[in-house]
Amino acid sequence: MARRTKIYEGKAKTLFEGPEPGTIVQYFKDDATAFNAEKKDVIEGKGVLNNMLSEYFMTGLTNIGVPNHFIKRLNMREQLVKACEIIPLEVIVRNYAAGSMSKRLGIEEGTMLPRPIVEYCYKDDALGDPLVSEEHIAAFGWASQQDMDDILSLALRVNDFLSGVMYGVGIKLVDFKIEIGRVYEGDFQRLIVADEISPDSCRLWDIETGQKLDKDVFRRDLGSLTDAYSEVAKRLGVMPKGATPMKPTLIN
Repeated sequence: MARRTKIYEGKAKTLFEGPEPGTIVQYFKDDATAFNAEKKDVIEGKGVLNNMLSEYFMTGLTNIGVPNHFIKRLNMREQLVKACEIIPLEVIVRNYAAGSMSKRLGIEEGTMLPRPIVEYCYKDDALGDPLVSEEHIAAFGWASQQDMDDILSLALRVNDFLSGVMYGVGIKLVDFKIEIGRVYEGDFQRLIVADEISPDSCRLWDIETGQKLDKDVFRRDLGSLTDAYSEVAKRLGVMPKGATPMKPTLIN
């Protein structure tokens, strides 16, 4: 498909105008970044894997009635998605203490939380995506109280789905982040899950060994990021054993 005008380029994806009004082509890059882009590299095959895995998760959400922006995968690196107005928040759901939560609160990584905890960060790279409260969100008009109720409901439904899927293939869903978009239908708006769901945006640990199968492999120099993401894809049946992210055999 011929590309149209580039409308946005982020750290891991580039967005182009879609073939029809209200659509966007989302291109997954091989770029890897960590620590607010202080650490950078190009990991061959990462974009292909994230495209496949995000398709898998978004399709699964659609099948259980969780609205999201995914329409269809176009090719190895691109998917067609609904255009939406992104709420300027990262919505983080934590099932176990890890990463910044462990540092902030002095809780040992891997500690199971008494219940899933939902946190919000203001999306601003220059500020390092700071943690914010619902009071900040309401005061600055980023989302209404009804929006926040809907966002919380969406986040917990995604958590239930992802936790179950991962547990079924021997992976612990430690935490994940999603973005939420607004779409308008006449005079009404509704909220949908947007951006991507992939090992770039989740913490995934092997249940038996604790091996990390997410971007912490890159952050902490724990080995091959491609191997880690490939392992997730193979367990989920997205990429058959023997395939590689450079020359994968996709399962439709």
